[in-house]
Amino acid sequence: MRYADLVQLYFDRSNALQWYWTLYVVIAGGLLAFSSLRVRPDVITGVLVTVLFAMFAYKNLGAIGDTTVQRMATLKAIREYPSTEQDAASARRAGEILEPTLIVPAWEGVRNFHVCSDVLVVAAVWAMELRRRRAARTAAVPAKAE
Repeated sequence: MRYADLVQLYFDRSNALQWYWTLYVVIAGGLLAFSSLRVRPDVITGVLVTVLFAMFAYKNLGAIGDTTVQRMATLKAIREYPSTEQDAASARRAGEILEPTLIVPAWEGVRNFHVCSDVLVVAAVWAMELRRRRAARTAAVPAKAE
């Protein structure tokens, strides 16, 4: 594998990672929009949405984790790439310019951010459900006549 192939692989994995995050934002946003548009309280729907989102979030986090590990391995291969006489000068120069910009965030921080976001999405779904339940109770109680 050539140096250019490793750099291309690194950016391919970066793009894949970006798509996983984009998918996460779209699903979380759609879920919150769905929850905000519901009118009647329904605990069963809330539980089903929570379970389905948790399953999605778990698999999405796994894919993000796998892709992050692949990026780290590719970056290690880039940094340890053996230069040959033929491409030593160009690879060394490209490496001096490019490698300082290739930064992979620590997995723990990525994981913690994802889990925190998951908790906040579920909390928002249930906050909206509780708001609907309170509104339904308030509407069911007749106002006192003065």
